[in-house]
Amino acid sequence: MDSINKQQPEENRRDLAGEEARARIKEMADDAKTCFFTTHGSLGDSRGVRPMSVLQADDDGTLWFMSAIDSHKNAELKADPNVKLYFQADKHAGFLELDGVATISQDKAKIKELWDFTLKTWFTEGEDDPRITVIGVTPRAGYYWDNKHGQAVAGAKMLVGAAIGKTLDDSIEGRLLP
Repeated sequence: MDSINKQQPEENRRDLAGEEARARIKEMADDAKTCFFTTHGSLGDSRGVRPMSVLQADDDGTLWFMSAIDSHKNAELKADPNVKLYFQADKHAGFLELDGVATISQDKAKIKELWDFTLKTWFTEGEDDPRITVIGVTPRAGYYWDNKHGQAVAGAKMLVGAAIGKTLDDSIEGRLLP
């Protein structure tokens, strides 16, 4: 039996590399705003998985987070800097899985650049809190699932496809090689 992808009349697979892949990563991370940030060596009950807010997505593909210097996450990253990030921007689209390498620093300029008043919830001494670290994740590879033409077109194609009994899926997916 053919897969669902072979039953539709249009191409729904497109691998992206270089600048195009980095732009897709930035766009999807900006849309999602949060992700599941997964480390390889779990020290806590979370098994190395935790939700994190993306504070910035750079044009070069680097994703920035803040973390406490004494957190399980930072200890896990010191032991193994390889991470997996899982994003979901919308109920039906904007899915992204990334493999990357994390670096931890206490760069005061970067902390100031990323600082937002709401972060005081976790860093009670403000942007000068000595526990603040910034984590930069450089993506190495990933995979994305999205819509080609946005939610309205995707929804219309699904309705028409259901009415005529034909797969008209507006999805697009592929590998990312930044």
